[in-house]
Amino acid sequence: MTTADVLAEPAIAMAPPRTARRSSRRRTPRERIVKVLAALVLWSYAAVAIAPLIVMVIDSLRSNTEVLSDPLGLPNSPSLSAYSTAWTQASFATYMANSAMVTIGAVLLDVGVSLPAAYALGRYTFRGSGVFTAYFLSGLMLPIRLGIVPIFYLLGSLNLSDSRLGLVLIYAASGVPFSVFVMSAFFRTLPRELEEAARIDGAGEFRIFAQVMVPLVKPAIATVVVFRFVPLWNDFFFPLVLLRTTTKYTLPVGLTQFFGEYQTNWSALFAGLVITTLPLVILFLIATKQIVAGLTAGMGK
Repeated sequence: MTTADVLAEPAIAMAPPRTARRSSRRRTPRERIVKVLAALVLWSYAAVAIAPLIVMVIDSLRSNTEVLSDPLGLPNSPSLSAYSTAWTQASFATYMANSAMVTIGAVLLDVGVSLPAAYALGRYTFRGSGVFTAYFLSGLMLPIRLGIVPIFYLLGSLNLSDSRLGLVLIYAASGVPFSVFVMSAFFRTLPRELEEAARIDGAGEFRIFAQVMVPLVKPAIATVVVFRFVPLWNDFFFPLVLLRTTTKYTLPVGLTQFFGEYQTNWSALFAGLVITTLPLVILFLIATKQIVAGLTAGMGK
């Protein structure tokens, strides 16, 4: 027996039989029908969801006369003049900057506060940990909009009324219960051996948290970021109530004024909607992989 034969024997033993590999690829007729129907339903839903977005983008590239004459037509000569009108004349640059400042600041503060709390509740059992967990869960059951009057007076007493900083604090505080709930569940799934190995190597608690645990819960962080970013970016209620200066308005409130001023200029209105929607589309495209990993974590166990 040659050396090549000796080396080839383990590979032959480890390789599954050809018949087994073929049988694993076969699907029953019922499974094939179910797969086709599921794909058909998903693609149909995707088409229904994407169609308005496509129409919005196409009409934003057309003149107002073309939109009024044929709302579902294609542009004869595509133009970006509607975007220029929305960005400069309708102050969309200011609204976009305000929304980005408020939303990103609130999400970062939310995640920064929630991560240590979720780590403590997810990895340690101590006296009162159940009370703290119930306390955070209660925040998911109470809509924050019910407390708008106390919030309004609280911000006034802190000189934060009509302030973007006050809006950031309200948004961040309202998201802490959800963020702690999601990330603590992920921390609980991590094996204890990781901490023990890190302690054997001489790592302290902060280093274990920052360099070992946090990188492993990136899918949870991405899930929290997206699920908090989208409603805050689209929120209309709190900016309308808490902000009174036009230059501090966020995009949802600015859109209402824009609709009133440009209600006859449909191409500019569609351009404004595209500008408002574009950051969310980019966010989903960037974070899709992490979101899927976060939502499906543990399903294969």
